[in-house]
Amino acid sequence: MELVITTREVGDRTVVSVVGEVDIASAGALDAVLSEAIASGRTHLVVDLDEVGFLDSTGLGVLVKSLKRTREAGGSLTVVTESERVLKVIRITGLDAVIPLFASVDLALAAVPE
Repeated sequence: MELVITTREVGDRTVVSVVGEVDIASAGALDAVLSEAIASGRTHLVVDLDEVGFLDSTGLGVLVKSLKRTREAGGSLTVVTESERVLKVIRITGLDAVIPLFASVDLALAAVPE
């Protein structure tokens, strides 16, 4: 399945919506979008993975890298998903302890200060 990534600005936050599967073949595209946002000063990121059916360790690595870079820049990274498959991978690795998880973009946006 092809990965589709869209972004939109909400105040000083950037919502990155992802549809498809994030794996070794497609994670580079997500990394490029997140890296460009951070490099352009958009350091408060909401990554919407609700339409992601599969997330592997490569995708997790992209999230961890982006989390580190946003925090270094004084920003934040949150993840939106209700997908049990994606949540399971995030929880098994313990990333839910360092990456805030939300059930909707609206909840994530409300939690990130403008």
